[in-house]
Amino acid sequence: MPHENITVSMRGGFGGRSPLKQEQAALPGRKSTAGCGSAALRPMSEALSPSVPTTLSATPHTIGLAARLARRAVLVRLRGLAHGGIEIREPGGVELLGRRDDGPCPVVTISDPATWTAVATAGTVGAGGAWIEGQWTCDDLPALIHVFLRNRAQLDGLEGGWARLGGAALRLWHLLRPNTRAGSRRNIAAHYDLGNELFALFLDPTLMYSSAFFATSQTSLDAAAVAKCDRLCALLELSPSDHLLEIGTGWGGFAIHAARTTGCRVTTTTISQRQHDLASARVRAAGLADRVQVLLSDYRDLHGSYDKLVSIEMIEAIGHRAYPTFFATCGGLLKAHGLMAVQTITIAERQYAIARRSVDFIQRHVFPGSCIPSLSALGTAMAQSSDLEVVRVDDIGAHYARTLDAWRGRFLARLGEVRALGYDEGFIRLWDYYLAYCSAGFAQRALGCAQILYAKPGWRARPSVT
Repeated sequence: MPHENITVSMRGGFGGRSPLKQEQAALPGRKSTAGCGSAALRPMSEALSPSVPTTLSATPHTIGLAARLARRAVLVRLRGLAHGGIEIREPGGVELLGRRDDGPCPVVTISDPATWTAVATAGTVGAGGAWIEGQWTCDDLPALIHVFLRNRAQLDGLEGGWARLGGAALRLWHLLRPNTRAGSRRNIAAHYDLGNELFALFLDPTLMYSSAFFATSQTSLDAAAVAKCDRLCALLELSPSDHLLEIGTGWGGFAIHAARTTGCRVTTTTISQRQHDLASARVRAAGLADRVQVLLSDYRDLHGSYDKLVSIEMIEAIGHRAYPTFFATCGGLLKAHGLMAVQTITIAERQYAIARRSVDFIQRHVFPGSCIPSLSALGTAMAQSSDLEVVRVDDIGAHYARTLDAWRGRFLARLGEVRALGYDEGFIRLWDYYLAYCSAGFAQRALGCAQILYAKPGWRARPSVT
């Protein structure tokens, strides 16, 4: 899934109560993110001119000294929005940052002045935490994140000053979640073992938790998920004679699709117990137990020799230090004529070094231990540790924005069922924020999603898929 070191978006939150009632004791770390979204806000009664420049009004007198100082520090850093605007409403007054007539101007309502302290001391990480706590709401959360992504100087400015101390604390927290074999299992469980029933509420019937591929503007999410699987099968040139290794089973959607549509044999592995159990059951229900084997094993412990290999949005979870190990392992598992397809979220090259040194909202609240790679980081690791070569790269980032919008719409439409599963309002706000946050990242091209085809030296090209 989407998910992870999106420093190009707003960074997550320090605060936030533990959202999951039923499973908190069983799962280490913070769970996913979402929000039921803010209640619909009526247009403000005060009619402000769209050309009003950014100004700082008098600080509301109802908040304490620390919050007033934090408020002023944050507003100073947000001055000079060049694209769009943000209207901030609180009991003491209204602030208009930027311009109402130049792009979206979402309304942020601050109900708890602790929001200012959270942002001042932990930057965008603090903003995310305050959202989870319900300390502020927004009438159009996706639009707000779009505004911040279009005003990177102001967004990055929130990480300065006092927020540097919060960033140091987050980096220490992140270092305590290394991707050792045991650590990887804990990190994966913190998200993927939240509950199969939860994911089934908003994913397509194949339970593909990765970017779909929309052939047209009218393509549904369900059809786009299948199209993505078809595309990967075509890239890999799968045939009945192939033995395919999949690293990162998910809930078995791709393994079942590949075996059913191409006749290939599939070995797929996951380190999530819940995913393993459901994927195994789905394979049996599909009548494919003779073609698909589901393992509960770390990819570093795999053995054997395979014709083809696929990994769909799994490499983001392993951390940048493991990239060479990943490519060395995959290269060693492929036959001399083998092909490997990797679908991965990517980060802009200029942001990768920053992302490696920081902890964002996704790492803090959704995917602990994760890191989004850049294409060059993957290329360097591949060249240093394997004999694989890149033979094709396709950017499908725009498809991810649509995928996330569809997931978010389905999630918000089924909040009653989410609550019935035992998830509280903090969890709901967390997930709403997470899905909106990621969608904006792809829509603004702060993030990409690539399908990369790698080949062993013995492979020879055939006519390619379009």
